[in-house]
Amino acid sequence: MSVHVLPPRTDRIPFPHRFLLYRLRPFARFVIRRRYRVTLHGAETVPNTGPVIFACNHTGVIDGPLLAIFSPRAAHALTKVEMFKGFMGWFLTWVGQIKLDRFNTDPAAVRASLRVLRDGGAVGIFPEGSRGAGDLELFHRGAAYLAMVTGAPIVPVIMLGTREPGGHTNSLPARGSRLEILYGEPVHIPTSDWPRTKASVGEASQLLRKRMLSDLAEAQAATGLTLPGPMPAGEREPDPGGGVTEKSA
Repeated sequence: MSVHVLPPRTDRIPFPHRFLLYRLRPFARFVIRRRYRVTLHGAETVPNTGPVIFACNHTGVIDGPLLAIFSPRAAHALTKVEMFKGFMGWFLTWVGQIKLDRFNTDPAAVRASLRVLRDGGAVGIFPEGSRGAGDLELFHRGAAYLAMVTGAPIVPVIMLGTREPGGHTNSLPARGSRLEILYGEPVHIPTSDWPRTKASVGEASQLLRKRMLSDLAEAQAATGLTLPGPMPAGEREPDPGGGVTEKSA
């Protein structure tokens, strides 16, 4: 029996576009490296084959592109629906990013992510839900849920330097800045049959958060870089709630 007929069913869900994602990555890396000093750490921990979930902290507007472009596996990242407007929306669709409504239950985004993972691909997700301090004080259940459904390992990703201290929500680091991308050892969460309870997904999310907090501390110590701090007043996006920490509950 195909895994695509297991709940939630994905046998009728098309795989996101991937041709441009794969073809543009080498050129995009070249362009970005002409502006920034990008260093990857621990990339060898990423499984070469099979499904994988990248769970990344989120401080800057370039985090999503960096995750998709530089990760050892081309990632179909969950991207807020607000970005899918005009030319940007067309581009994000054709490079295989997955549209996500953060403020409402979004079964289409879930099924698109499961389709990628069940076919052995890579999905990127930002558990904090939006750009911010990157300190994981907000933390949502999506990564753990996808892992519990598919058995895909979760690779924690810590990005540092992608927004300067005091930088605004859409600001880019200064030319020549160091951008450090650190991949942790994969986290394996046991699969769970349908229906999966909110409590069980929450427990798995707390374990993932604990690992990512440890990786974050190690990353800052190893690179000498620190987080940029919170967004300037009035620029913090509202949190949809439903997370596993007091601030995101």
